[in-house]
Amino acid sequence: MARVAARTLAPAVPAVEPPVAVWRAMRRPVRFLGSWWPWRCWAYLGSGFPLGYAVLVGLVGLVGLGVVLAVAGIGLLLLIGAVAGAVPLGELERRRLRWVEPVPVADPHTSLAGAGAAAWLRTRLRERATWRELGYAALLGVVFGAAGFGVLALLAFSLMLVAAPVIVWALAPEPVMLMPGEAVAGPLEALGGTAVGLAGLLLAAYAGALLAGAQVKTARLLLGPREEDDRVLELTRSRVRLVDAFEAERRRIERDLHDGAQQQLVALNMTLGLAEMRLRAVPEAGEAAALVGRGRAEARRALEQLRDLVRGIHPQVLTDHGLAAAVAEVALRHPVPVEVDLDVPRLPEPVEVTAYFTVTEALANAAKHSGASRVAVAGRVEGGRLALTITDDGRGGADPGAGAGLAGLADRVAMLQGRLIVSSPVGGPTELRVEVPCSG
Repeated sequence: MARVAARTLAPAVPAVEPPVAVWRAMRRPVRFLGSWWPWRCWAYLGSGFPLGYAVLVGLVGLVGLGVVLAVAGIGLLLLIGAVAGAVPLGELERRRLRWVEPVPVADPHTSLAGAGAAAWLRTRLRERATWRELGYAALLGVVFGAAGFGVLALLAFSLMLVAAPVIVWALAPEPVMLMPGEAVAGPLEALGGTAVGLAGLLLAAYAGALLAGAQVKTARLLLGPREEDDRVLELTRSRVRLVDAFEAERRRIERDLHDGAQQQLVALNMTLGLAEMRLRAVPEAGEAAALVGRGRAEARRALEQLRDLVRGIHPQVLTDHGLAAAVAEVALRHPVPVEVDLDVPRLPEPVEVTAYFTVTEALANAAKHSGASRVAVAGRVEGGRLALTITDDGRGGADPGAGAGLAGLADRVAMLQGRLIVSSPVGGPTELRVEVPCSG
């Protein structure tokens, strides 16, 4: 008997967001001003200004060209490029954030190790995290970049005022215009500018810290995973565990029926056959031999039905030889001629099981409802994904929402990060297409 590993899951507890480190450091002004925090904030904002300016130019250029060239058919590609470009920018910002925040911001994206470029782009465009990163890119270019430039300008002007006596001494006896309408002729007169410069440095330190902290909060909100995303992920994992447990139970039932009831029916059929042979050898036992023969025929029919049931639960050929062999076996028993063109290697078990039951459900629907005279099953592995198509020439009009069969298959495919597409116009043909990542 198969054993399904079980583990207890604690209820999800909302994570407490850690405090912003630079804001916590500002609570002690003396230590803050004597530490490296102001310099770290200025360096963070200083590197963010040219980056934000480049992002702003890039977004305006790509979006503007995309709108202008939409008529030519390539505008959509530029817009998709603008959205996809937010993903590496988000990764860069999460790394750059470590300059002012010791607690790293986790990557909110689904891991796509080994996936092709098309699969990567398709997945990223469907993720909410990508669109949040695009919003952050817009804020970086329009808000944080401009605010960082303002802090840097204040810092530069304050440093110039602090160095005013040295500047005036170096340019003496020429008067120096430190501020509009106010000229100083000697180093002593420039000491007032030094005092203003020191106040400006103090203001620049706190303004930089406040702005860097605000950017940390924004990055956590837009560039990191959200609590509801974690809950959705845990819900998806729990559904996958339930499906795995259900599949393991199906396999256990299949083995019990195959090794138990099916073998007992085979033994019963053989015993009844021997009894029938011996009874037929006795002339006066003809009626009893006929009854035994009838019982043997009933046992044979029960055995055939049990074999069909076992194959429907989980065919052994799928486990032993893979998807192509299992579909070919189903096609041989199908009442409608089925053309099978499956050129696929051995795949992970969840992928093969999902594909197999999709095919059997589609073939069952074609036989019962479509009135088709021919069904075609084709499958290939394209870009790390299994693409499976089932087409019949029936009357069409299939509604995925009308029954639980296709809806259940769509749920199973969705748990593997795949998709199920049904095209069935009235009058036919009906096409069922499944795309599932080969990683399972």
